[in-house]
Amino acid sequence: MDMKTILITGGAGFIGSHLLDRLMQDENNDVVVLDNFNDFYDPKIKDANIAPHAGGSNLTIYQADITDEKSVNEIFSYHDFDCVVHLAARAGVRPSLENPLAYEATNVRGTYVLLEAARQTKVPQFIFGSSSSIYGINAKIPFTENDHVWQTISPYAATKLAGEAICHTYSHLYGMRVVCLRFFTVYGARQRPDLAIHKFARLIDEGKAIPMFGDGSTRRDYTYIDDIIAGIIAAMKYTTSQFEVINLGESQTVELRYLIELIENALGKRALIERQPLQAGDVPITFADISKARRLLDYNPQTKIEDGIRRFVEWFIAVKGCSQ
Repeated sequence: MDMKTILITGGAGFIGSHLLDRLMQDENNDVVVLDNFNDFYDPKIKDANIAPHAGGSNLTIYQADITDEKSVNEIFSYHDFDCVVHLAARAGVRPSLENPLAYEATNVRGTYVLLEAARQTKVPQFIFGSSSSIYGINAKIPFTENDHVWQTISPYAATKLAGEAICHTYSHLYGMRVVCLRFFTVYGARQRPDLAIHKFARLIDEGKAIPMFGDGSTRRDYTYIDDIIAGIIAAMKYTTSQFEVINLGESQTVELRYLIELIENALGKRALIERQPLQAGDVPITFADISKARRLLDYNPQTKIEDGIRRFVEWFIAVKGCSQ
């Protein structure tokens, strides 16, 4: 890899820590993690995510908030970044319905603060972690990057769409190279405990009922973490154009009922289903057209949902065993 000094915002989180693992494999990389280690879920999980690399001579960790302009500017003054991978965000559709202003503050202002710091210090490459949720109630299947996207149905999705707009503005005005990556339902080892696959596995394992919103026919394009990391690494090397928006998905939709069945089979336990009405903010389907990612990034996802769920459950059982 040509990169020398890379900043990962949200680097102690699920996706960020996997990217950290990958980058730390190359001793020529100096990696900087910026994370606020907040209590959206147990901060000890984030500590564990990055523990294997803590104390490494080519890793620097800052506990700071991306909305804190002074702290962010200080960090940028200490390092000469070749690339910023901006993954820090308030995540989750349903929590954003309860606290939309917090989502606006972190996801919109935080993105502005980072882009401005990157502009001032002439960072050559900026990667923005966006979301498939911006497609909202998109009637056209599969979702392509040039689809009409003004149909968001959650504050979280709206803040991610705003983030893309901010990125485009900075790229246009200041000549910054920016790649916005729209992630489609990422899962795998270290997935946040509030997300469906992790939550379902935990509840099924404990013999507790799992909530199934609707009749189980909603579909998602689940993307295994290793494939997402491959896409991010490729985007970090991308230099052909100044601004791009690119889907990163598996391009395979999975029905909720089938997802639950896969988790049951991997655990060897049956689920107790608690049927609930569809939730506000949830979309009926996500489905990525990844032809652009294939063309520009040579992106080629490898992990089908059957293998990915098996690997996730293996990790889940191993972690559970270590904690007992």
